[in-house]
Amino acid sequence: MKSDTLRVPGATLHHEIRGAGPLLLFLPGGGGDAGTVDPLAEVLEKHFTVVSLDPRGYSRSVLDGPQVTQRVEVQSADAHRLITHLTGDPVFVVGGSAGAIVGLDLLARHPDRVRHLVAHEPPCFAVLPDAAAHRAMIDEVVTLFHAEGLAAASARFLAGIGNAMKPAPVAAELPPRAAEMWTRLAANGPLMIEHELREFTSYLPDYEALTTHRDRLTLAVGRETGPALPCRPANEMAARLGLRATEFPGAHNGMRTDAAEFADQLVAALVGSAAV
Repeated sequence: MKSDTLRVPGATLHHEIRGAGPLLLFLPGGGGDAGTVDPLAEVLEKHFTVVSLDPRGYSRSVLDGPQVTQRVEVQSADAHRLITHLTGDPVFVVGGSAGAIVGLDLLARHPDRVRHLVAHEPPCFAVLPDAAAHRAMIDEVVTLFHAEGLAAASARFLAGIGNAMKPAPVAAELPPRAAEMWTRLAANGPLMIEHELREFTSYLPDYEALTTHRDRLTLAVGRETGPALPCRPANEMAARLGLRATEFPGAHNGMRTDAAEFADQLVAALVGSAAV
């Protein structure tokens, strides 16, 4: 694996590259970074050149100025610039949670650069018929963060999404690289709540553009998420686009907790899409 940086307007993006084969760009969930692909990488790098990044303002991707509101279209533009920097060919894209929202925006704006996108449980709650209730929940999370801190806000958020996340690992039991990543994620969490949560959960996809390119889109839901909130936007979007959501192992964080099975299914989905 090698690490590199890329200058983009307003920031320097840290990214990591491993494996060989067609390029696969991994877009992490909210507050995540390049290391969150690690549980999947052992399988994926046998088939793909796997590129993962720290989104601007998180972990090792440094902003030129102070923290500002994270915008989907800006992170999408960063992903496009990274793809263009690395290759002239269209690439596979896998996005989890907030990264899935970035992937949807990337596919809508730059379909020529996306070979196929797997978007796992994008939390764009604004697409739902009861969006106002979920916006109120998000507002409450942010208010709690300011009044009582990260722990209270996180607890409210987890309850609000139906406890669709399996527990995080115990840092003391992790190998050094994983422990370092979880330390970075702990620092990213407050930034995500303060600067990203409202913006991303309010995102409305470009249905017209996505309909045109729906043959390059897999909307994924966790097999164990059940009826909980994180899977509902993917199901709603799939219905509007004339698709069926595809079940993947685990719950909202199945990429970590059920990594081997999840990665095998990703390989099958992406290799299968390339054969169509």
